[in-house]
Amino acid sequence: MLVKENNTNNNGHINNNGNAVKPAIDMKQLKPVQPDNDRDNYASLLKGNSDWVSNKLKDDPEYFNKLAAGQSPEVLWIGCSDSRVPANDVTGTQPGEIFVHRNIANVCVHSDMNMLSVLDYAVNVLKVKHVIVAGHYGCGGVAAAMSNKQFGLIDNWLRNIKDVYRLHSHELDRITDEKTKLNRLVELNAIEQVYNLCKTSIIQNAWKERTDLQVHGWVIDLGTGLVKDLKVSSSGPANLGYVYELDSVEAVSVR
Repeated sequence: MLVKENNTNNNGHINNNGNAVKPAIDMKQLKPVQPDNDRDNYASLLKGNSDWVSNKLKDDPEYFNKLAAGQSPEVLWIGCSDSRVPANDVTGTQPGEIFVHRNIANVCVHSDMNMLSVLDYAVNVLKVKHVIVAGHYGCGGVAAAMSNKQFGLIDNWLRNIKDVYRLHSHELDRITDEKTKLNRLVELNAIEQVYNLCKTSIIQNAWKERTDLQVHGWVIDLGTGLVKDLKVSSSGPANLGYVYELDSVEAVSVR
């Protein structure tokens, strides 16, 4: 079998006929162009990192040696991706104290392998004692789910929040003020995501092995910075309904 030698350089490729084709644009000559203000903003991030390191070392010369040694957080935070609700700042904690997963509108669904992987690692490897679903008032994702507009790919994600609205439409439809309705849906969404977590085999199997694992629902008020505990903490499957309670794997017979 004869193989035609490739005589092209890095500026070209071989087409289906075996002929060298030179691209219209020389990729080597392309350079990212950023406006001056973007360059300044980007540079400020690197400067901020340098300042942060300096301040930490000033307070504790061994800080990063300790941080690099490992983590043992007792809390898993499942929050919204909104840039205004960083877990450590909201709770006054330090790096290494909270394991974090974030997505649009703090949704916890059983088809999200990303979330489930984080949950499994946090519960079964890190052995966290608290899983917190943290929403926030004025959430843009929840607001988008309340509308009938199409936003693109995210519409498929927002459908999970629309399901929450459907479950509680008897209450929400009676609220005439849109801001009040939005904030109530934010609360109900966080509550339903707590229930979704409790229905997972990850949480239920952990409950069979230990009694120190709790799942909580919070909402953050951006106007005050304060957290509202939604009082839906669960430490067992008792409130889920028997249909969601899972037997131990050993108890399941296959016929």
